[in-house]
Amino acid sequence: MQTTSTYIERKIDPKGILIASTVIILWAISLFFLLQWDFSWYNPLTYLAVLVQMHLYTGLFITAHDAMHGIVSSNRKINHTIGWISAILFSYNFYWKLYPKHHEHHRFVATDKDPDYHHSGNFFIWYLSFIRQYVTIWQMLLMAVTFNILKLYLPTENLIVFWMLPAILSTLQLFYFGTYLPHRGESNNKHHSQSQSKNHIWAFLSCYFFGYHFEHHDSPGTPWWRLWRVKENS
Repeated sequence: MQTTSTYIERKIDPKGILIASTVIILWAISLFFLLQWDFSWYNPLTYLAVLVQMHLYTGLFITAHDAMHGIVSSNRKINHTIGWISAILFSYNFYWKLYPKHHEHHRFVATDKDPDYHHSGNFFIWYLSFIRQYVTIWQMLLMAVTFNILKLYLPTENLIVFWMLPAILSTLQLFYFGTYLPHRGESNNKHHSQSQSKNHIWAFLSCYFFGYHFEHHDSPGTPWWRLWRVKENS
């Protein structure tokens, strides 16, 4: 599929590929071990593992997001390939479906043409609208087929707790910190976006610095791992 004119060739920090690869590899290694773990609901590490895997799922999406902005690699094919891999690993999200919608969000932020926005401001209505924009019947079918194949070899409970549940929780994390909080209410600035207070540790843990949302819209060519610097200078 041809990309749109929103992709701009420019010099990109080569660390982008390393960081993107690290996120993908950590997600895969973590999932590999968790799917085989004889866990107990009485073990607090079980709940920590779910949260860690949720955060890594969010990292997959953020990596795909940076690829949509062309800032993972200066090589166009490598950039989009990493974005495609990251998206497909996150419950079969289709990169080329996400790509135009995300750029519509940037062009028409907080308007009726923004696919991520809902005028009601109601968390639940907005979240359902958000999910409907991105979840497809093909995703659900592919997830169902994959689940039924994997359960022949892996414990069903592990698949639900460490493969499916963290992905669902990650959509809430992405929506709440990356869409709902930044774009709810009235914002009179040029990007119609709000930012959380400066706290780099919390900004990373909550959503890979995307709580610094005005800064992202103001500098979409900055990768997630450098947004804290933009916040420092804002």
